[in-house]
Amino acid sequence: MLLAGDIGGTKTNLAVFSSETGWRKPFAEAIYTNVNYPDFESLLHEFLAQHDFPIDRASFGVAGPIVAGQATITNLPWMMDEQRLQTVFQIPSVRLLNDLDAIAHAVPHLESQDLYTLNEGQAVSGGAIAVIAPGTGLGEAFLTWDGSHYQAHTSEGGHADFAPANTFQLELLRYLMLRFPHVSFERVCSGKGIPNIYDYLKDSGYAEEPQWLAEQLATTLDRSPFIVNNALDKNACEICVATLNTFVSILASEAGNLALKVLSTGGVYIGGGIPPRILSYL
Repeated sequence: MLLAGDIGGTKTNLAVFSSETGWRKPFAEAIYTNVNYPDFESLLHEFLAQHDFPIDRASFGVAGPIVAGQATITNLPWMMDEQRLQTVFQIPSVRLLNDLDAIAHAVPHLESQDLYTLNEGQAVSGGAIAVIAPGTGLGEAFLTWDGSHYQAHTSEGGHADFAPANTFQLELLRYLMLRFPHVSFERVCSGKGIPNIYDYLKDSGYAEEPQWLAEQLATTLDRSPFIVNNALDKNACEICVATLNTFVSILASEAGNLALKVLSTGGVYIGGGIPPRILSYL
């Protein structure tokens, strides 16, 4: 029995897999909103209390770097430790890995039904593969061929300096430099970054914010889903459409940057929570 988890900045997905049911179909699964729990252990206690299975191994993809079996989750005040989780939950083996490392490990095993092709290319056999994933934050990873199989490599490229690709984005950078000590790609290409783009469009006078929208956003803790959903609506307002168009343009630029950095002749894969929701824009 294998317990697998995806711990992001906003939510956690947990699932139990068994060889009896096949490794692609979960035996049990649940999704949790992270702000409702003081730490990961509280969340995991609740899941295991509802699904009383003898877990043989556990593997958790974590939104943040892993150092000596320990992780501090980016955008969330949680600490995780492999040895402590093994002891507290009496699981023989617990492994933590970066969430983009986890996604990268999965890429070679994806099947046609798991994918949506944006631009079809001719992959070079054994060529490096790039992975970029905007969710709450912006994650990046890549894979290289060692002669027998692909090896996944982690990266914190999402925190690299934001590089404007045109004069509009240059003004966006100048605007954000007054608000943040460091402007990374994550500041403009993630769930956290979407409101930053929106605020620039509003404050610069590039697009007008309707009064009804201002009132709704004022009472919304997480503005990103609301902005995205409005941009996808057939009656979308200009400022939300411009925000999402800017987001997609920046995502395309950074995907191209990553392709150049790792020479990804094996393909570029876009993951994360946002892209599947905005396929029409991509």
